[in-house]
Amino acid sequence: MKKLAILLILVMIFGQNFGQTEDEKQLRLIYDAALKEGKAYDWLNYLSNQIGGRLSGSVQAQQAVDFAKAKMDELGLDRVWLQPVMVPKWVRGTPEFAYIETAPGITSNVPICALGGSVATYGRGIKANVIEVHSIEELKTLGKEKISGKIVFFNRPMNPTLINTFEAYSEAVDQRSRGAAEAGKYEALGVIVRSMNLRNDDFPHTGGMSYGDTPEAERIPAAAISTNGADLLSTTLRLNPDTNFFFKLNCRQLQDVESYNVIGEIKGSTHPDEIMVVGGHLDSWDLGDGSHDDGAGCVQSMEVLRIFKKIGYKPKRTIRAVLFMNEENGLRGGTKYAEIAKKKNENHVFALESDSGGFTPRGFNFDASTANIEQAQSWAKLFEPYNLHFLNKGYAGADIGPLKHDSMVLAGLRPDSQRYFDYHHAENDTFEHVNKRELELGAAAMTSLIYLFDTYGIR
Repeated sequence: MKKLAILLILVMIFGQNFGQTEDEKQLRLIYDAALKEGKAYDWLNYLSNQIGGRLSGSVQAQQAVDFAKAKMDELGLDRVWLQPVMVPKWVRGTPEFAYIETAPGITSNVPICALGGSVATYGRGIKANVIEVHSIEELKTLGKEKISGKIVFFNRPMNPTLINTFEAYSEAVDQRSRGAAEAGKYEALGVIVRSMNLRNDDFPHTGGMSYGDTPEAERIPAAAISTNGADLLSTTLRLNPDTNFFFKLNCRQLQDVESYNVIGEIKGSTHPDEIMVVGGHLDSWDLGDGSHDDGAGCVQSMEVLRIFKKIGYKPKRTIRAVLFMNEENGLRGGTKYAEIAKKKNENHVFALESDSGGFTPRGFNFDASTANIEQAQSWAKLFEPYNLHFLNKGYAGADIGPLKHDSMVLAGLRPDSQRYFDYHHAENDTFEHVNKRELELGAAAMTSLIYLFDTYGIR
């Protein structure tokens, strides 16, 4: 009896070691395929430098759809298709212009850009006194008497003490997304918002904003000002509270147009009805070329499928790469994908999103049950050689959010975030700021996580 017990223990030990060894071998194959002969960087080069910024509804967005589909067709997948979705078409128009006026004829130009979805300034532009605030709540304290007929300047910086810069962004972004709607209630003429950026520079950062249920005739124009410009305006107001600000926006909202999610699929060998998604959003803002946000996530998602094909891995479950359209100013692509999945009664068990830039991967966030998070944490030893150490509960991503249900795992790639908001939604989000090796490491990390969940299943 004692010998049998010892034998069983040895079988368990060697069985576990053999399983772990196989996993280590598979991860090594994945990383080798990404780092020795990866395609993600070349794909991103074309997407960024030959196509450029891909605002929903634009010619460039359609060119990106055509390019992505053609590249996935070349991978020899089981299926590649376009999923139609109606998207908003907002256009920036001719470049924005703004200046600070301390006295008649004494002006200083400052960099601004219209926020996505903003209305244009009327006539030749708006010039008025400025009132500086640091929160939406402060508007209530000031009231209509002090705000009416002025330009509201939201100047709450992102909190530099937060190590996770996405937390700092979340704390500050309400002034961008809701500032115009709230200031309009007090009869402000327009809104200027400090850019969501942790460093001081001259790049204004755009981003989505909403007027809520504000009638069209009562909507006021909204623009972002660079962090250097915001500091200059704030200092000038302290010295001269009667300072004027002038800005001119030429943007407008057009009718919705048809676009597409781009989808590629490897069919599962044993559980084909269980679907695992990996994706990013194909659209971007129009100021830069959208390399980090989110060209990186798209090419990494395509690379996951290429790596599986290259190493000859046959997944048990169906793996789909989904390049979503219209995350930036509407989330129409993610919403449409989930809507069709529900209509078809598809069984999505896992979704992984990359939408935090192409920087060095540090781990993953998980929006999942405790059992599934613990399962991911049990793979820490496998990830350790690749410097992936963060495997905790957290926000997974916007586009995969509509897919969520109780028995599903949502995951988000978590790269190092310290540089992300230097480029986010700005003119300098361009290809030269993406490091080839960091991009490839991210793709390998994503492929590895999908391999492990495909191998061991969802708990």
